Amino acid sequence: MRYNNVMNQKPRILVVDDDQQICSLLKGFLGKHNYQVITANDGVQMNRVLKQKTVDLIILDVMMPGVDGITLCRQLREKSATPIIILSAMGDDTDRIVGLKVGADDYLPKPFNPKELLARIEALLRRTRGGLKTQPTLKRMPKFKFLDWILDCNKRHLIAPDGLMVPLSAGEYELLLTFIKHPQRVLSRDQLLDLTKNKEGTPFDRAIDVQVGRLRKKIERDVKNPQIIITVRGGGYEFTPKVKIIT
Repeated sequence: MRYNNVMNQKPRILVVDDDQQICSLLKGFLGKHNYQVITANDGVQMNRVLKQKTVDLIILDVMMPGVDGITLCRQLREKSATPIIILSAMGDDTDRIVGLKVGADDYLPKPFNPKELLARIEALLRRTRGGLKTQPTLKRMPKFKFLDWILDCNKRHLIAPDGLMVPLSAGEYELLLTFIKHPQRVLSRDQLLDLTKNKEGTPFDRAIDVQVGRLRKKIERDVKNPQIIITVRGGGYEFTPKVKIIT
């Protein structure tokens, strides 16, 4: 799966929901705001679309016939970093945290205000696409090395010590980049929310804890005894390695 990254092309959004009214509503509403919208009613249709087309963002309902949205989100995140917003009629914090844990970048409870969803989409695409619409030229970004890991900011790739690419969601990428830019310094949850721009999309502090947990699973040898991202009691989190900029 790749981003639909042609600069003069409308961003392409895939809406996966078994509710035809919601699909029709979002197709019309987002279409008026300069987005291409493709709809699918279940996981089978979703996978068929993704085999044929590139998309910039996926809006995924939780309660669907067949494979549910949480499972689909987990499957998508295993092979792709495409941004995912989850919609759910179950609007409590537990459900939000589950969605974030399996790899969603944002969460919106039903019923939702289409204007709020639009704001979430725009914020998430700004984070993942770097504001390509407004940049006349592309500035080359650095590569960062910590321990034997490399974060390539041009491709938004994390390269493991064995040379394999580790997929990162938009939230995981922003969090890791924030830690890399502030190494060996204790950052509170509020600071991390500000620095990762997470307050645009996820308005509760537990989001940072969930993102840290997901990131640890990808870079720590022992998640139960983390050495790279450590918890500082009463303070927040600290990224312990030294960081180098490489070319």
